[in-house]
Amino acid sequence: MSEQGTAEHMEMPKHGEICWTELSTSDLEAAKSFYSALFGWEYKESDSTEMEYTEIHLGGEKQFGGMYKKPPEMSEVPSHWMSYISVDDIDDSLQKATENGGTVVVPATDIPGTGRFGMITDPTGATIAMITLKF
Repeated sequence: MSEQGTAEHMEMPKHGEICWTELSTSDLEAAKSFYSALFGWEYKESDSTEMEYTEIHLGGEKQFGGMYKKPPEMSEVPSHWMSYISVDDIDDSLQKATENGGTVVVPATDIPGTGRFGMITDPTGATIAMITLKF
């Protein structure tokens, strides 16, 4: 969730609940056009970060995700969606992940105005992000 989806636009999710989804893409405009035509998604450019970040809305409702163009250092990484799981304590959850066979990919990192997140791979190699939102 980088500095994107700010917590003030979200309801407090429960521990373990998917609370955000994010697309990292090589062609932001094509992705926006595709998903808008397919699902009727609406977009708002975020003012929460210096990078270009598009918040996703449906029917004028609260935001539920975001999109951004992959930076040059990610050029070899395919476009992909990432889910964020709400956790009560990111540091504790990262520790539990490693104790249970996971690997920390991104250590606990603060996101100003939003909270603290980290990313792991599970024992099968699948990657997911976890976040403790600050309300």
